[in-house]
Amino acid sequence: MQKVPMTAAGFQRLEDEIRQLKSVERPAIIEQIAEARSHGDLSENAEYHAAREKQSFIEGRLLDLEDKISRADVIDTSKMSGTVVKFGAFVKVVDEETDHEQSFQIVGEYEADIEKGMLALTAPLPRALIGKTQGDSVEVTTPKGRKAYELLEVKYK
Repeated sequence: MQKVPMTAAGFQRLEDEIRQLKSVERPAIIEQIAEARSHGDLSENAEYHAAREKQSFIEGRLLDLEDKISRADVIDTSKMSGTVVKFGAFVKVVDEETDHEQSFQIVGEYEADIEKGMLALTAPLPRALIGKTQGDSVEVTTPKGRKAYELLEVKYK
C-alpha cells in the first residue's frame, strides 16, 4: 500500500466528511428508506429506489474516504520552515512571458483544489518547483505548451 502525503488540514477535512456521512447522512437515508418502504409496493416506488441509490453513494463515498485516510502520510506543515520548496509550501510564482503572478500551496492529490489555491504535488508546476529556492526559474510543460516561471516567494504556515 503506497502512502500519500497529506497536510494535517486535509486529513481533518476527510475525517470531518466521514463523521458527517456516518452521523448525519447515513441515519437520514435509513429513515427515508423506512418511510418509502411503508408506502407499499417497492417495485414501483420511486422514493424507495432513489433512497437506495443515495445510500449506495454514501456507502461508496465512505469506503473511498476510509481508504484515503488509511493511506495518508500526514505531514505537519506548521513545523516546516526554510526557503527551499517542499511539500506544504506556500509559493508565489510569476509567468516570465506574461508577468502573471500565481500563489498556491503544494498539497497532496486528495486535497488539491485549484479554486482554493491548493495544487497537487503531482501537478507539473509544483513538481518542477520542489527543491527550488526564491529567485530560481523553472520550465514546465503544460497543456498549453512550455512555460517558464520564476519563483518569487516561499513560505510555510
